[in-house]
Amino acid sequence: MPLALLALAIGAFGIGTTEFVIMGLLPEVAADYGVTIPTAGFLVTGYALGVVLGAPLMTVLGTRVPRKRMLMLLMGLFIAGNVLSALAPAFGVMLAGRVVASLAHGAFFGIGSVVAAGLVAPEKKAGAIAMMFTGLTVANVVGVPLGTLVGQTAGWRLTFLIVAALGVLGLLGIARLVPELPRPEGVRIRHELAAFRNVQVLLAMAMTVLGFGGVFAAITYITPMMTNVAGFADTSVTWLLVLFGLGMVAGNLIGGRFADRALMPMLYVSLGALAVVLAAFTLTAHTKAGAAVTVVLIGALGFATVPPLQKRVLDQAAGAPTLASAVNIGAFNLGNALAAWLGGLVIAAGLGWTAPNWVGAALAASALVLALVSGALERRTAGTHPAGVGGSSVGGSGGPAVAAPAAGAVPAHR
Repeated sequence: MPLALLALAIGAFGIGTTEFVIMGLLPEVAADYGVTIPTAGFLVTGYALGVVLGAPLMTVLGTRVPRKRMLMLLMGLFIAGNVLSALAPAFGVMLAGRVVASLAHGAFFGIGSVVAAGLVAPEKKAGAIAMMFTGLTVANVVGVPLGTLVGQTAGWRLTFLIVAALGVLGLLGIARLVPELPRPEGVRIRHELAAFRNVQVLLAMAMTVLGFGGVFAAITYITPMMTNVAGFADTSVTWLLVLFGLGMVAGNLIGGRFADRALMPMLYVSLGALAVVLAAFTLTAHTKAGAAVTVVLIGALGFATVPPLQKRVLDQAAGAPTLASAVNIGAFNLGNALAAWLGGLVIAAGLGWTAPNWVGAALAASALVLALVSGALERRTAGTHPAGVGGSSVGGSGGPAVAAPAAGAVPAHR
C-alpha cells in the first residue's frame, strides 16, 4: 500500500476523534457553559447533521478543484472548526465550530475513498479504502479514550486543540505524500447526479443507513445498558468502548480484505451475522463476560460492512463516483441518527434498556434483505447482458461488480 494512504489515515484519525470524543466530554462542556447535558447534546446532533448536509455540499463545490487540493482545503476547514470549538467563548460559538468541522467530514471520506482506490490496482481498491478508514477505527481505540482523559483532567479545550494539531499533521501529510491528482476531464455536476439514477447505488446507500444504523441502535445506549443490566461500574464503560473500537479495527481490515475477493458474499455474511449478534445481545447483556464479547463482535461485524459498501458505491457509480461516495458517508451518519432515535423510542416506551438491540437486529436484517435484492438484480443483469456489455462486468456468483470503465472513476495517474 502506498504511503499516501498513511496521510489519509491520519486525517481520518483526527476526524474520528473529534466526532466521538465529545460524547465523553459533555458533562465538562455543559458545566463550563452553564447549560444542561441534553442541551450540550446538540454538539453531537449538530455534528451529525453537518456531515449529512456537508457531504454533498462540499463535494459539489469541489468538483472543479483537483482532488489533492480539495483534500487539503477540507483539512484546513477541519482545523479551523476545531480551533473555533477550543476557543469558543459561548456555547453557540462552540456549536458553530462543531458544524464547521463536520462540513469537512463527509467530503473528506468521500473524496478520500476515490483517491485511495485510484492509488492501487483495481483488485486492491477495497483494501486501500479500508486502510484509510483504519484511521477512523483506531481513533475509537486510542484517540477517543485519550482525548476524554485529557479533557477530564486538563480541560476539554485542550482536547480540541490537540485534535486541531492532528488536522495539521494530516494536512502536511497530504501535501507531502499524496500525488498531484488532476481533476478528471469531462466530469460535471450532472454527471455526478446521474449516479443517483442507478438503483444499485441507491440500494447500497440504503444498506449503509440500515446496516450501520443497526450498530448504533445498540451502541448509543451502551452506558445505561452496561451499568443497569450487565452490572458494570460507570468507569468500566470506557474500556468497553475500547473493546468496541478494537472490534471496529479488525472488522474494517477483514472487510477490506475479503471485499476485494467476493464483495457481495462478504456483505451477506457480515450483515446476517450482525443481525444475529445484535438479537443475541438482549441475552448476553445480562452477564459481564457475555456483554464484553458481544460488544467486540458488534464493532467487528458492523465495520466489516464499511469497505464493501463504500467500494460498492464506487463501482456502481463508475465514471462519476465522487458525489455518490461522499453522500454514502453521510448515509452512515444518517443511519446513526435514525437508529439512536428509534432506540430512544423503545426505551421511552418502557421496553427496557436492551430493547434497542432488537431495533438494531431488525435494521441489520433489513439491510441483508436489500443486499440479497441487489445481488439478485445484479445476476439478472449479468444474464441479460454478457460481461463487458452495458458498461459493467458483473460476476454471476454475486461477487464484486467492477465497472469496465473504472479507470474513469479515478485520476489517470497510474
